Amino acid sequence: MAGGPLDGNALILAAAKASVSGERLPDLIDSLQRTLRSRLPEYGRHYECVYEDDEQAVFLAEEGHWETLGEELELNDREWKAARRAHKEHLRRLGSELDRRQEFETALDLREPVVIGKETP
Repeated sequence: MAGGPLDGNALILAAAKASVSGERLPDLIDSLQRTLRSRLPEYGRHYECVYEDDEQAVFLAEEGHWETLGEELELNDREWKAARRAHKEHLRRLGSELDRRQEFETALDLREPVVIGKETP
């Protein structure tokens, strides 16, 4: 599915609030997921995993992580900000589903979420 593990509503919200079209954002997220998936072991060693299941792992990275990643991957400001927003919205929705919304909202004051989809056979 376009957008990888990210909640479809999170993508819609992110696209509405960002200057990236709703048509472009899922492709951007898919491209980022390929990169992030290849770095899953590294994220597991360096960042706190706040949620994991068979489909995804959610990490909290330092502030500025998405900007740094965007520079590394040669994304423009709108693209990395849209990706960051989609990951934040996904974490918020996940927090509501898990009854951990307040915990996750507090974490967002200091850190940036990174949602990494796991490969399926």
